[in-house]
Amino acid sequence: MNDFGFGPDEVAAIHLSLKVAIWATLASLPPGIAVALALARGRFWGRDLLNGIVHLPLILPPVVTGYALLLLMGRQGWVGKPLASIGIVFAFNWTGAALAAGVMGFPLMVRAIRLSIEAVDTRLEQAAGTLGAPPLWVFATVTLPLMLPGVLAGAVLAFAKALGEFGATITFVSNIPGRTQTLSGAIYAYTQSPGGDAGALRLVAVSVVLSLMALLLSEALARSVSRRISGVA
Repeated sequence: MNDFGFGPDEVAAIHLSLKVAIWATLASLPPGIAVALALARGRFWGRDLLNGIVHLPLILPPVVTGYALLLLMGRQGWVGKPLASIGIVFAFNWTGAALAAGVMGFPLMVRAIRLSIEAVDTRLEQAAGTLGAPPLWVFATVTLPLMLPGVLAGAVLAFAKALGEFGATITFVSNIPGRTQTLSGAIYAYTQSPGGDAGALRLVAVSVVLSLMALLLSEALARSVSRRISGVA
């Protein structure tokens, strides 16, 4: 036990949860912005299908999503087998926990970013285009700053979801202490053990504090960005 009453496995679970949530969020952000742009601005065949696939993890039981990842990305999976041959392994590894958490948080991220894109005044983009700015420059200097509050909100939602993900993670990577056991997995393990209530309560408190800090930080950043945008406008 350390000074705060946490055992080695609990400290490892906290560290791993933060590591998984951070990597899941960072890895999801570029494709999340791209998919949100496609759904908000794109006019192509299959757009509704793409929208349905993106939001499917919100509807499916998390265990189903985890099992699908195991079939696809496991050592014998369609994608996992060739990756394992070059040393990239997701199943029963912390990287798999990050992948599962990222998949579960992806719909929340995309939805928040998409709504922010749809709220951008396209006349501002058109004005920049008439001045000769190339599309990529217009996106970087006009669209992205205006949609930044939504990007921050989506990132925090994905982070919070990743921090608390359980069903898909435990199905895909199991619940191995010190290797794949996140906060939610450690809490579950405590609830299944006699006399584990104190440990479960400690980790529940940590989860609440971390999630609340993330939400408060998100609100502060969103307000700061909004004030800057209003000042520039």
